[in-house]
Amino acid sequence: MGEKSSAGSGKGFGIFVTFCVMFLFWLLLSGIFDPIHVGAGIICSLIIAFVSHDLLVTQKWDKMLRKSGRFIIYVVWELWQILLANFDVAYRVLHPKMPIDPSVIEFDTSLRSDLAIVTLANSITLTPGTITINVDQERGRFQVHAIAQKPADALLVDKTMQEKVAKVFMEE
Repeated sequence: MGEKSSAGSGKGFGIFVTFCVMFLFWLLLSGIFDPIHVGAGIICSLIIAFVSHDLLVTQKWDKMLRKSGRFIIYVVWELWQILLANFDVAYRVLHPKMPIDPSVIEFDTSLRSDLAIVTLANSITLTPGTITINVDQERGRFQVHAIAQKPADALLVDKTMQEKVAKVFMEE
């Protein structure tokens, strides 16, 4: 009986979290705050939450909350990296000698979950000067095009991005 109530509360929590995320996302995208539109957003978010709550919340709530907090911190860090990389690429393009030395690099990662690998691949692609070409999930091997040696070294030597993604998804 305790197991059944635990599963029920987990489902209710999943629906609640999914509703909150969907509704906040809807508010951000719509930008319309009159009662009719907000009401429509609530109804649509509730329907989506009931239908797809298990896609967003698949684990115990405490682990999910920890991952969510770590992910928010990671997103802020990634946005900073994107800003820095934008300046680096702009410098390379505007420099008279154009210090561009493109290369394709390969590296292995210890990440194994689908979401962690997708997050790393997308983070690399979102950062100007690098783009993920291919990912072999079974071996954890990435192929990445880098505009110069500095962005390549950040992935090959420094590995900060991989470590931060591993921390978010508790694969450390």
